[in-house]
Amino acid sequence: MDDKTIMENILLTTKGVCDLYMHGAIESATENVNCAFKSALTDTLGMQDAIYKQMTQKGWYSTETVPQSKIDQVKQKFAAAN
Repeated sequence: MDDKTIMENILLTTKGVCDLYMHGAIESATENVNCAFKSALTDTLGMQDAIYKQMTQKGWYSTETVPQSKIDQVKQKFAAAN
């Protein structure tokens, strides 16, 4: 397995953990449990950001810029739906 694949797997796993912590925070019944989940979520979001930045620097996670005209089209579409 190459480094890119390993990093992709780590990123996907970290995103999944963030999702679990978020739901834990939403569903927690006590303040102590809620704080524990929120703290774990914050830490894990930081890890996810660091992994993303590393992958971006290596060219392993690319994004594309969307033209403003397309953004405006989507805004108009959803504004009309309301």
